[in-house]
Amino acid sequence: MVPFFFTQTPMKYKAIFLDIDDTLLDYIPCCREAFDQSVEAIKDEWLTDERLTEERMDTLFNLFFAISGRLFSEAKHGLHTIAEVMDLYPQEFVEQAGWPIASVDPFKHAFREAWGTTHTLVPEALETLQALQNKGYRLFAASNSFGHLQRSRLQHAGLLPFFEDTYISMDIGYDKPDVRFYQEALRRCGLQPNEVLMVGDSMTTDIIGAQAAGINTCFFDRRGENTGSHLAITHLSELLEFV
Repeated sequence: MVPFFFTQTPMKYKAIFLDIDDTLLDYIPCCREAFDQSVEAIKDEWLTDERLTEERMDTLFNLFFAISGRLFSEAKHGLHTIAEVMDLYPQEFVEQAGWPIASVDPFKHAFREAWGTTHTLVPEALETLQALQNKGYRLFAASNSFGHLQRSRLQHAGLLPFFEDTYISMDIGYDKPDVRFYQEALRRCGLQPNEVLMVGDSMTTDIIGAQAAGINTCFFDRRGENTGSHLAITHLSELLEFV
């Protein structure tokens, strides 16, 4: 009888960098949860004249989301730093909502505190990380935000133990898509660009940014934005087919 030898498919990379928001954690429900909690936290002191019906809360959230979305989009193109955006959008929102200007800081701090606990998972996130870990990949989170908030969210979601380290812009000193963000991340994990795959939902910050640093990429195309010029997946578990 001829013995059967199992040969494991060689790993294409040594490590995988994964974005957090809209790659592992679902940004919109997380944002709405933090928004609702922050309004609840300040309403008795600062919003005594505001009638916070369900319809009004929806209107306020849509305004908040539009303002923050625009500012974060501008940051992707170098018009602001992420740190600046974190200060700009609460102030602009409070002004447009017609709230007392003195409520800007209480709202900002309440939102950040609430944000650190939000952890709605993108479908298949937990299972995909487990499978990647089982395959032997070194996993690293790569995100734009405050480090302690993103790590807290990953911890609440049960995802933090999968990561060898977290590379967050406020800790790194540069925001994605700045090539220096990726260069510093590579330095910290001791790997070469061709040994890493970057996975994320933003064509600008995750794909173009990583490619500028010589890193291979996989675009998590949750919204059907892919032009066909990049490796892309529409469900996170599809990543396992390429690694």
